[in-house]
Amino acid sequence: MGGALPYDQLLVRSLRTAARDVHLVLDPVRVAVSIPQAWWLLGRKRPAAIFSTGGYLALPLTLAARARGIPTLVWEGNVIPGRSTRALARLATRMAVSFPPTLAAFPGRAFVSGTPIRSLGGIERGPAREDFGIPGEDRLMLVFGGSQAVTTLNVAVFGSLHRLLDRWRLLHVAGEAGMAAALAARATLSAAMAERYDPQPFLTDRMAQALVAADLVVGRAGSSTCAEVAAAGVASILVPYPYAGSHQRANATWLGDQGAALVIADEALSPDRLASEADRLREDAVRAPMAQAARRLGRPDAAQAIAEELLALAEGRPLPSLVDEAAA
Repeated sequence: MGGALPYDQLLVRSLRTAARDVHLVLDPVRVAVSIPQAWWLLGRKRPAAIFSTGGYLALPLTLAARARGIPTLVWEGNVIPGRSTRALARLATRMAVSFPPTLAAFPGRAFVSGTPIRSLGGIERGPAREDFGIPGEDRLMLVFGGSQAVTTLNVAVFGSLHRLLDRWRLLHVAGEAGMAAALAARATLSAAMAERYDPQPFLTDRMAQALVAADLVVGRAGSSTCAEVAAAGVASILVPYPYAGSHQRANATWLGDQGAALVIADEALSPDRLASEADRLREDAVRAPMAQAARRLGRPDAAQAIAEELLALAEGRPLPSLVDEAAA
C-alpha cells in the first residue's frame, strides 16, 4: 500500500495573470524569499540531482541548486520555450526538449528527448479495435481536445455528424461538459448511424488503446498529443489552441511541415471544413504517407531517455545524450 508522496511548497506562486494588483508587488518578494527557502530545503533533502519541467515556479529552486552545486535537468515540451524556461536554461546543467527546432534556443546545452507519454507498448491494433467494436473494413476517427477548450472541436463534430458517420466510425471524447450535447446529437441519428457514434466524457484508462485503434486523430496540439500521435504512427488533424502564447501553433506547424499532420487554425475549423478534410483522409492512400511520417518522428522512449540522463547527472557519469552525439 503506497502512501502520499512527501511535498514541500515554496512561497513563490504561479503567475496565472498579469493583472495590475497587489501581486504585481508581492510576486518579486515571494521569489526573493523562496530562494533561501529552497536553499534550506535542498540542504535538508540533499538530492543528487533535480528534474524540473521549467516555468516561473522552478526559478528559486534552480538558483538554489546551482549555488549548492546540484546538477539540474530541465525539460521543455513546446517548440517555442517560454521566457522563464529560457532564463532557467542559463542556470540548468542540461536541457531536454521535445522538438528538434528547440535545440536552437539552447545551443550546446540541450538534447532531444521527446515528450514522456503513456505507454503504447504491448497494445495490438486488432484487439484494440475489437475493444471499441470496430469491424475490420471500417475506419475509426478519434476526436479529443485534451485539457484545452474542447468546445471548438465539439461544435465542428456536432455540425458535421451525419457527413462524418457516413464514412467513419467516430469515437468522440466530448468532455464531461459536452456529454449532454453529444447524447442529444446521438438521439437524432438513425439506429444504424447511432451505432457508429461513440461519445465519451473521457478515456483515461483506454486512451492508449484508442490511439492504436484509430485511423485518424482530430485534436489539439499540446506536446503530449503531438508525441502520442507520432508514437502511435497515426495520421492527424491538429487544431492548435489559439492562446497560451501560440505554443500549440508552433508544435502543430512543425508536425505539419514534416508531412505528419494536417493543421487547421482554430478560427478556420468549421463543420464543413472538418467534414471535407475527413472525407479526403478517408482514403488509405492519402492517409498512409501522413501516418508513416508521424511514425518516423515518434519517440515512445522519451521518459526512459530523460530518466537515464538524470541518473547520469546524479551519479557523475558521462551523459547518454553527449555519448550519442559523439557516436553520431
